Amino acid sequence: MTSSTDDVESVLRALASDRRLLILEWLKRPKAHFRAQVDGDLVKDGVCGVLIAEKLGVTQPTVSEHLKILSQAGLLSAKRVKQWTFYKRDEARIAQLKAAILAKI
Repeated sequence: MTSSTDDVESVLRALASDRRLLILEWLKRPKAHFRAQVDGDLVKDGVCGVLIAEKLGVTQPTVSEHLKILSQAGLLSAKRVKQWTFYKRDEARIAQLKAAILAKI
């Protein structure tokens, strides 16, 4: 189990990228920012990494690294549907992390 200090540091590192901040912002209201998907519901299942890469204007490996960092920090959850991985915000974890950050500052 990681300590609260490790969690805060991990989150702050994850948030230190304009692109990752954009991804989090877009995933807050996925229907407003992404087109419909063939597989998976934008809200229930999350947004396919391919659509996130497309909107961000980056390659699949680049977006995968951003999504990995956000997931490892506990800000996103990933779900596999067929051959795709869908990402959505982990709102409960984000609330916990906000509280941990506020406790530190």
